[in-house]
Amino acid sequence: MSNAPTKITFFEFLTPLVASGKKTITIRDESESHYVPGTTVEVFTLETDKKVCEIKILSVEPLHFDDINEFHAEQEYIELPKLKELIREVYPNTDTLFMITYELV
Repeated sequence: MSNAPTKITFFEFLTPLVASGKKTITIRDESESHYVPGTTVEVFTLETDKKVCEIKILSVEPLHFDDINEFHAEQEYIELPKLKELIREVYPNTDTLFMITYELV
């Protein structure tokens, strides 16, 4: 289990939502899907690499871009059109994504 990632980054504007427990999932591509349920990871801001909080990974599940819906938007704490736009911006060339569910430690 030593190869389980111990750090995850979020856009700075999203970190208050993570730290407050409002945002409980993140959608990533395969390169960022190797988180292990049951492990604790440190949350950092993407832009400034500042530690924000710690989260416990609950699950990692495959998610196709077309299947992203209101449920995911609610868990992401962001409007659905905005969520899809953001994901397209970050991962323009893939529909194969992963939903990482977590909780605050």
